[in-house]
Amino acid sequence: MATSIRADMEGVRQRFQEQIDFFRAKLALPTERWDDIWQRAHDRAFIVAGAQKADLLSDLFGAVGKAVAGGSIGEFRKAFADAVSRSGWTGWTGEGTKAGEAWRTRTIYRANVSASYGAGRWAQLTAPGLVAVRPFWRYVHADGVLHPRPLHLSWHGITLPHDHEWWKTHFGPNGWGCGCYVVAVRSPGDGDQVEPPAAWDEIDPKTGAPAGIDRGWGYAPGASSDVSLQQMVEEKLITYPPAIALALSRALASRRGAS
Repeated sequence: MATSIRADMEGVRQRFQEQIDFFRAKLALPTERWDDIWQRAHDRAFIVAGAQKADLLSDLFGAVGKAVAGGSIGEFRKAFADAVSRSGWTGWTGEGTKAGEAWRTRTIYRANVSASYGAGRWAQLTAPGLVAVRPFWRYVHADGVLHPRPLHLSWHGITLPHDHEWWKTHFGPNGWGCGCYVVAVRSPGDGDQVEPPAAWDEIDPKTGAPAGIDRGWGYAPGASSDVSLQQMVEEKLITYPPAIALALSRALASRRGAS
């Protein structure tokens, strides 16, 4: 099995093939807002909020793909700037100040690297051979995060069967900048929590997710990789104004024609 070593999001970190394959299988889609694509639809779609031109999306998809494959945030920032310059994209959130541009590029970089890591781990941990010998999963809080979240810390050591409902919403990462992850074990160890917290599945109306999970992150990255984009549209996980919906329809038709 590929390594599961984690490191600082902006420093050296070990990538693995399942992570890279997950990202490469996505379809780049134009959007107006970050939540045009909702939760598990991110398993199939790549977006950068506000990016709509095909050439810009292609360049950004390539830049993020290199980051997912092991590129540094510095390399990504340069590629992002080049893509924006070539396309003439203006008006994007963060544009105009060094702090704003640093924030925006860091957010895109971290979100995609972290989510693809989680999705790659899902592919590894659900492999039948591993499930047969390590049928329990343990929640692990990443010690290296700058601002630990109390609830995420409290989940450290929760060890449950791999098919427990908890993992559908709490399989890390669980928010912007979250570094939590999951490991497979044979059985709960001494000191592990063998039940999720009380009311863990109650939805916070402010986020649409269980308490402690950021808006838009209440899903297990990678668990819906085999769900079609058309099904996600029908489930209203992808919601578009008419002009962008037309672009999506053409993209889906092109994919069907190529298959």
